[in-house]
Amino acid sequence: MIVGTAGHIDHGKTALVKALTGVDADRLKEEKARGITIDLGYAYSDLGDGRQLGFVDVPGHERFVHNMLAGATGIDAALLVVSAAEGIKPQTVEHLQILDLLGLDRGIVALTKSDLVNDDQLLERMAEVETLLSTTSLRGAEIVPVSAVTGQGVEELKEKLLILGESGKGAAGFARLAVDRCFVLSGAGVVVTGTVHAGEIKVDDRLLLTPSGIEARVRSLHAQNRPAEIGRAGERCALNLAGPRLSKDAIRRGDWVVSPELHAPTDRIDVRLSLLASEAQPLKHWSPVHVHLGSAHVMGRVALLEGERLAPGDGGLAQIVLEEKVGVLAGDRVILRDPSATRTMAGATTIDPFGPPRNRRAERRLLELAALVEPDADVMPQLLRLESGFVDLARFGLSRNLRPAEVEKLLEAAGGQRLEGFGFLAETLEASKKDIVETLKTFHETKADAPGLQAERLRVTLKRRWPAPVFKALLDQAIRAKTVVVDGAFLRLPSHSLKLGSRDEALWQKILADMTRDRFKPPRVRDFAETYDAPEADTRRLLQRLAKLGRVVEVAPDHYFLRPVVAEMIGIANGFGKEFTAAEFRDKLDNGRKVAIQILEFFDRHGITIRRGDLRRAVPLKSGQYGPPPTA
Repeated sequence: MIVGTAGHIDHGKTALVKALTGVDADRLKEEKARGITIDLGYAYSDLGDGRQLGFVDVPGHERFVHNMLAGATGIDAALLVVSAAEGIKPQTVEHLQILDLLGLDRGIVALTKSDLVNDDQLLERMAEVETLLSTTSLRGAEIVPVSAVTGQGVEELKEKLLILGESGKGAAGFARLAVDRCFVLSGAGVVVTGTVHAGEIKVDDRLLLTPSGIEARVRSLHAQNRPAEIGRAGERCALNLAGPRLSKDAIRRGDWVVSPELHAPTDRIDVRLSLLASEAQPLKHWSPVHVHLGSAHVMGRVALLEGERLAPGDGGLAQIVLEEKVGVLAGDRVILRDPSATRTMAGATTIDPFGPPRNRRAERRLLELAALVEPDADVMPQLLRLESGFVDLARFGLSRNLRPAEVEKLLEAAGGQRLEGFGFLAETLEASKKDIVETLKTFHETKADAPGLQAERLRVTLKRRWPAPVFKALLDQAIRAKTVVVDGAFLRLPSHSLKLGSRDEALWQKILADMTRDRFKPPRVRDFAETYDAPEADTRRLLQRLAKLGRVVEVAPDHYFLRPVVAEMIGIANGFGKEFTAAEFRDKLDNGRKVAIQILEFFDRHGITIRRGDLRRAVPLKSGQYGPPPTA
């Protein structure tokens, strides 16, 4: 378990940690010279059973609250330090507010310097502290009078700290460690330290730094100040990292070391926000703030989602828009300070680390956020029943640090079904299938002479407009089930058969014979019209219609080739196996230079060939491109 100190400057936090552990947590020269804690300090105490109690000693000066926050977000329990001689001071209050906003409900109050006051003064201080705690998450916490000088109460305090129990951080999920220090150790290289927030980190693990994405391998590690093979959730670890792009300058406080599955930096997080009752003014929409998340400190703005103002003491949904990307997951706590960084204003719990840039206030989105607030076991059934009708399983698992097997269990428990990475209820899948079939049926009835609908047109015509990836999954299922047929660029029902009128069919059969006979140099539209005494406009419309059906391809204006012939000509171009000239291509087709040039220019436009001066090189044909003609 990791215990973090909190309290006003010069109330004896560092001296108390030294009395508990024998370690002076002030490690910087300036700290020694000035006699105050400036940055985070760390110390450990052996519990006698193979375990160690870790302490994070934080600065008490108001100028270093940002450093205090970097340490406070990784602790499991709080040791609030109040001087019996001086009582409650400004940083006592602010640090307690921060602990409350972080949701820390395990802790003890150490009433330091108790040797400097009499019993009556001591009782008075204890009553003041009880009143201060009464409206916070630490209400009811034990208060232990101590003295680092005489040793009074130190052993009792240590025993009570041990009773608080083990870390509550989850061992399940993928690994993530919040970096609060980085340095170079002679003979070892780059070392980072921090608290493991989830999962396990092992020697030789290959991890990523977030948000930079730099790869790193764990060469060795220390857990709770001891050499180890594994660092677990709730332990402070020092990782000796190696990697081709890794350097001390590439890592900073606020980065995360994570399993590759968790590397997903973001700059928009949707949260449940609580504004302190002590604030003098309401929080306005789009207010600038200092954002403290994990050990990171970045600037951002608060976009309120349920109004233009949030009154002191109230809570509401909001999106925090950050100036730079960070690593964050659902459930992570956020602390907000005012633009001048002189006071703590609010705290928040992350609901969705991947907030949308648009429609963030839409009723549909607010209902989704209301569902996402729920615990893992309850959120899946609610999400599946929302208007959206589906759950992106990979995104859901990532945002909550759940392994795929855990997501599958939640989906199954909610009565859902997986379809290509998305979760649906059975009734939703059935309704979507019916919607696709009925939409196509209606279209066929109103446009009997049309081949069908293109995929995007079908998507936006459905009663429920699915996001494109979800629609693709639903459509693929319908195609596999043969309730929908792919006909060239169109989708149709199996029962729909597009037939040309008798007059057009007769003309087409004549044109088809000519195009088959002169496949590399077919006549043009006007030639067909003159040969068969048909209006040129009607002949052109017929061939345009046949092109939509995928039977013919317009290689040049009014110059159509049969689709299989286009595929054959592409094969001839690929058959050269090297760069070739237009003359060489013409000779292969024996169709004249002008037509050969038109065909090659068509190939150039569609990326089938690449031209460099008088030479061309064929590009391998994509699967299904210009294949056999579809059946009507």
